[in-house]
Amino acid sequence: MTNNDSNSPTLADVAERYVKLVLAMGQHDASYVDAYYGPPAWQQEAAERPWSLSDIKAATDKALALLADATCLRALNLRKQLQAVLARADMLQGVRLDFDTESARLYDAVSPHHSRAYYEDLVVRIDALLPGPGTVSARVNALRAQLVIPADKLRAVMDAAIRAGRERTLHYIALPDGEDFVLEFVTDKPWSGYNWYKGNYQSVIQINTDLPVYIDRAVDLGCHEAYPGHHVYNVLLERDLVRGKGWVEYCIYPLYSPQSLIAEGTANYGIELSFTDEERLDFEQRVLYPLAGLDAALAPRYAQLNALLAKLSYADNDIARQYLEGGITRDEALEWLVNVRLYPAEKSAQRLQFYDAMGAYVINYNLGQDMAKAYVERQGTTRAGHWAAFRDLMSSPRVPSGLLA
Repeated sequence: MTNNDSNSPTLADVAERYVKLVLAMGQHDASYVDAYYGPPAWQQEAAERPWSLSDIKAATDKALALLADATCLRALNLRKQLQAVLARADMLQGVRLDFDTESARLYDAVSPHHSRAYYEDLVVRIDALLPGPGTVSARVNALRAQLVIPADKLRAVMDAAIRAGRERTLHYIALPDGEDFVLEFVTDKPWSGYNWYKGNYQSVIQINTDLPVYIDRAVDLGCHEAYPGHHVYNVLLERDLVRGKGWVEYCIYPLYSPQSLIAEGTANYGIELSFTDEERLDFEQRVLYPLAGLDAALAPRYAQLNALLAKLSYADNDIARQYLEGGITRDEALEWLVNVRLYPAEKSAQRLQFYDAMGAYVINYNLGQDMAKAYVERQGTTRAGHWAAFRDLMSSPRVPSGLLA
């Protein structure tokens, strides 16, 4: 990007254009702007003087043209984010994208495809772990039914899980004074947990209680939504990039963008970074099971089951792709979710709601996790080295395709 005279646009100029374009898009899609803590006047202007989708696309093309010669990571990130604005505008204008094209244009990544037979081999291993009558799905959910956190103990369990994640995070990542969150329990949502970042180092974390919350979800949700996941990610972006470098593009977070793969991927990888398998089992048995009033003797077997279930995670992507492209019906997708992904029936219905609402976003969790893990673990061999690379990844403008070897 050239800066030979005072009239030449700078990266800061493009960043401001980008923020205003995302705010303009938010007037067409209520879910598009996930977080914003920039100048209130920009938000007010977007509401009072809305742009058409065609105008947004034309302005986005102009912003992209200004980045044509720029090669730094910041410019690459802005280019990818702006390309995702174009893709989402196309979708809102009725352009139908196949699943992989949508994920490539919005999230800068494409998930591998696996056959049903690939997953059924994993189901056979779960069948062996939980022998007995009935379907594998029924046996999995019979074990899960014994491990539901009682509603009156959910806050205490979640508080303990989040506190443990925070302690582990602070050992490796310094956070600013005053960072904090509010924990809320909600219903009638297509997701199980959500972090709403408010700026000034504050988050609202919501846990959906429509469905039973199993004991393993305490660590998962605590790490993913809070420490070292979304809350830490957003705090680092605000402190290091928005305040530290004046990179205004990070005061806004468009949900349907490559930033989501980094956000979801690091949030999921942060779980295993915080707790080894042995540490997690010990913590759950000593602390969380007693707090929930559950039988800690079930913990080892449940941990084995969850390790195998995690290997089924890409089934979500394959089911969503086939369902959204019309390759399988709603009933067939539900059958896959129950008998292949091994979700309870009610959770399966919730997942379809998620696919309908979010499309290819589902890839950001498992593919994002694997991409973040591979990238971080290439940077060093020690736990401290992994945490350092993890922290740098969360506070840098690296894009998903840039995580690849």
